[in-house]
Parts: sequence; structure tokens; C-alpha cells
Amino acid sequence: MSTQTMAAPQTARIAKYKGEILAHVIPQEVIGRCCRSMKKSIPKNSSATVQYRRWLPKGATSSTPNTWSVTAEDHVLSEGETPVAESITAQDITATLQQYGVLYRYSDQVADLYEDDVPGAMVKLTGERMGLLMEMIRYGVLKAGTNVFYGGGVAARSSVIAKVSANLLRNVARSLSRNLAMKITSILPGSADVGTQPVEAAYVAICHSDMEADLRSQLTGFIHISEYGSRKAIHENEIGSWEQFRFVASPHTNPYLSAGGTGAAAGAVLAAAGTGGVNAAGTEAADVYPMIVLAEEAYGDVMLRGMDSFRAYHRKPGGNNGADSSPDDPLGQRGHVGAKFYMTAVRLNELHMAVVETACSALTA
Repeated sequence: MSTQTMAAPQTARIAKYKGEILAHVIPQEVIGRCCRSMKKSIPKNSSATVQYRRWLPKGATSSTPNTWSVTAEDHVLSEGETPVAESITAQDITATLQQYGVLYRYSDQVADLYEDDVPGAMVKLTGERMGLLMEMIRYGVLKAGTNVFYGGGVAARSSVIAKVSANLLRNVARSLSRNLAMKITSILPGSADVGTQPVEAAYVAICHSDMEADLRSQLTGFIHISEYGSRKAIHENEIGSWEQFRFVASPHTNPYLSAGGTGAAAGAVLAAAGTGGVNAAGTEAADVYPMIVLAEEAYGDVMLRGMDSFRAYHRKPGGNNGADSSPDDPLGQRGHVGAKFYMTAVRLNELHMAVVETACSALTA
């Protein structure tokens, strides 16, 4: 474990002219705010696992839970005869909590002699880091969805070299509509307000910020957010809308580097293995960008009740009243800042969401 000391990782600024503490970038929560999930809090001391249950429609199976198979002919009654009774079948989906945490450590000399408020900075960074961690938990679960659409109509990620296209997204919309997926009509506000706020119905597509240029150039009729007029944005990172979709960018939804195909024209797409991050020679594998498309309640968040939020804790050097009796720090020379929480995310309806995997334009001059 690394300990913040007077010499490392940064030296103190004592006897030096001190400039301002510069602002650092703050992570952005997108998935947790744009797409309403099925939130569930497990009571403490009960279980680490929650079980969701869906009663399947007539003719549906666990792999096709949104399919109804009902005909008029099957329901005609014969005079004087009791119809055949049926039963219903459930689909159970389980999710198990994981515990997550972060811990910073600093020396008593940093607390006593350092001119910058290192513990205060650690508290702030802890909160921001844990918020991003929640976003990454959701992203990791959602990008592993099974309803996948590959750019160019290829069969696997390893062959992807095509950028996003109108027909690719129309196929996604067709799949969602066919499975009776409801468009998102409310979002969480960006403030501490309780509840949700209504928005125009749409499927929400969450993509990496690198993809904005492709969305604007490849989708005829794309409406940039600057053209919305009185229309309300669903998030400060919203890029724009097109047909049944609203697009929100996040720099945290990272691509699969060098995971695509090698057939793109030289200099056409981003490729981590290429010169300057571009497939300059035309033989480097393309980076593959997942776009997560969500309908209402496609996924769920699970928390431990009473710990569904977190705050950074700060244990100062010396422990309580200047005396730390722990065997590993008998003189109380170390302070700690950290936080922990329990959480998991779970896909609840694979066919009420989609993962669109495409390449991304290099934008070479």
C-alpha cells in the first residue's frame, strides 16, 4: 500500500511560492441518471442475493420472455365442454452483492507539516472515485448484454471495421419494438432532488464521446442538441437525437482496443496498435466501440439497505484522542481516508436493451 509522505508521491511546497491548487477533472455519471433501473435494496443481515421474478406470457420461454403466442382459434370454447386448464411459468433472475471500496493513506508528517490540505483532497477524490466506480459497475454489466448488433452486419467483434449507420440503428429499434420494449420517459435529475422528471419518450443510446462525429455525419437527419430549441435535454452530455434515439456521450465507456477487423482503409478508423492511434497502414485491428441502447427497466441496481449511498470516512493519524492502539501502527503515524459500499447491477431483460459495436472514424486531416 502506498502512503502519502512529505517526499512522495509529491514533495512539499514549503519555502516555495505556491500557486493555486488546480481543478481536476470530475467523472460524469451517465447510465445511472439517464436510464431508470429497477432499484432493489436488500435488508441488512438477510442475504447477499436478490431474486427477480417474471411471469412469462403464453408461448414465451426464458430465452424469448417477451413473446406472446395467442391465436383466436386456440381460445374457442366448445358448447358444454370445460376448456383445458393451464399453468404459468416464471423466469427467475438472481443478482449477488459485491463489496467495493477505496482507501487512501497519509503520514502524520503530512498532516502536521504539509501546507496543502491533503486529507481534504483525499476526501473529495474518494467521493468522485466511488461515483465513477458505480458507473463502471453498471457499464461492465450492460456491455456484456447478449442482444448484440455489429457494424457492417458482421458476425463477431473481431470482424468489425464499419462505423455506425442508419440501418444498423433501425435494426436495433426494430428488435426493441418487436419485443415490446417501452421507451424511456423519465430520468433522474442532476441535482439532489428526490424522484424523477419526465422526458420525451425515446430509446437512450449511451456511447463514447469519440463517436459524436460519426453520429453527426452518418445519420441523415441527426438533430444536434444545439438545435433543440425548447426541447429539454435528458443529460448535460446529450449529443442529439435521431428517429427513436437520444444519444448521450460518456468518456468513461471505453472501447475494446484493437479488438476489431483489419480490413478498413488506411487511416480510416481508430486503432490503438496503429501509429498515433490510427490504422495508418491499413493492417491494424480497429478499436471497437460499444454503444449501450436501453429501454425502460432493462436493468436493475441492487444495494444493501442503509448503505445504498456512501460517504468518505477520515481516520486521522493518532487514532482517537491521539492514541492509536492498533498493533501495526503503535505510534499513530498514519491517517486514512476511504469509503465502501455494497452494489451490483443485473440485466433484467436482454431484449429490452441492445449493444451496438462499431468502429470509429479516425478524422485524419
